[in-house]
Amino acid sequence: MRIRLFTVVTVSLVSLLAPAQDLGKPATHADRVLVIKKERTLELISHGKMIHSYKIALGGNPVGAKTMLGDHKTPEGLYLLDSRNAHSRFYKSIHISYPSAQDRADARRKGVSPGGEVFIHGLPKGYAWLGTSHRLKDWTDGCIAVTNEEMDQIWLAVTDGTPIEIRP
Repeated sequence: MRIRLFTVVTVSLVSLLAPAQDLGKPATHADRVLVIKKERTLELISHGKMIHSYKIALGGNPVGAKTMLGDHKTPEGLYLLDSRNAHSRFYKSIHISYPSAQDRADARRKGVSPGGEVFIHGLPKGYAWLGTSHRLKDWTDGCIAVTNEEMDQIWLAVTDGTPIEIRP
């Protein structure tokens, strides 16, 4: 009787907890990330199929590609997610490999710094309460912002070296 009761309790607990773990989680590992600036979306792609989509906030001056430090634009082009910081000044952050060699060469020709430090990140520390309302206005310096819960999902779905394409 004792084993049967333990089994029933264990199965009941597992069935109660399992759905909570799956809520909103990407179904699998993403092998590519696609950002469409005009639509304010970030998509996780696996084997050519979208597995999850998020609404995002961009740099405060989002139209056009980033060309220099301080322009508040989000870059456009092909990059890599090349490192992550669990202790950034935002909830969590994943670095985007901007500037590329071409971005640096273009900036050099113009006599400006291309800037850098472009990330996918959660909300600033102490501002998690904003939740999805942070998307009402583009507010970053050129980064791609999501809620903290969404950042947790993205963090788990991508690895360092994952390609990211940022389209206008």
